[in-house]
Amino acid sequence: MRNFSRDRGLYRSRHGAILGVCRGIAEYLDISVFWTRVVAVALLVFTGFWPVLGLYLLAGLLMKPEPMMAFTSEDSREFYDSYVNSRGQALGRLKRTFDTLSRRLQRIEDAVTAREFDWERRFNR
Repeated sequence: MRNFSRDRGLYRSRHGAILGVCRGIAEYLDISVFWTRVVAVALLVFTGFWPVLGLYLLAGLLMKPEPMMAFTSEDSREFYDSYVNSRGQALGRLKRTFDTLSRRLQRIEDAVTAREFDWERRFNR
């Protein structure tokens, strides 16, 4: 059996036929999408239409969508997971980050435009 790509995560594929559940599971388990779909259809035929359809729709609702771009770091994966799970939390995190950057920029501007900076610059000439 092939290695599981568990570090990638279980996501709904954006390129799947119906909600991307089978393709997402196939990519996660590193198996062929064809065989994943064959198993899904076989379960549909042998166990009944409604239980499998219900589980499939539930999986489609609970699985996070696949990220548009690959993760470059653990921070980007953490941000994506927090955004998918709680958009408000992710937006709060972005706001805190930009507020911190804004405060740092303000301190730099204050230091550069301070009266003492101007006098020291003139004195050093």
